[in-house]
Amino acid sequence: QLQLVESGGGLVQPGGSLRLSCQASGSTLDYAIGWFRQAPGKEREGVSSISSTGGSTTYADSVKGRFTISRDNAKNMVYLQMNSLKPQDTAVYYCAAVWAPGYGSTLLRARYDTWGQGTQVSVSS
Repeated sequence: QLQLVESGGGLVQPGGSLRLSCQASGSTLDYAIGWFRQAPGKEREGVSSISSTGGSTTYADSVKGRFTISRDNAKNMVYLQMNSLKPQDTAVYYCAAVWAPGYGSTLLRARYDTWGQGTQVSVSS
């Protein structure tokens, strides 16, 4: 079964940037990958997702124009470049996978059945 490990979180000032990485234990070729986040006391929400081929991406309205998702299937990696970070972006970020060859991307949390352990992102001055 695919296992996912996130990295790249940390503390950054407002307006700064971070790049999160999601390393899979096996081939991600047929998997759609999503990034989700959960702030204290809040529901886990979808941030961005990318289809198995990378041809389709989806973003939450709150991050459009600031975050970019990408993938490198040769390395079994998915990235989330986060620019112009705001304090409200503070959360634990998770990557998740669902076997979906040829399908598009989705931010529906219930679709995903494999999750990483998360990485903390804190945006504060």
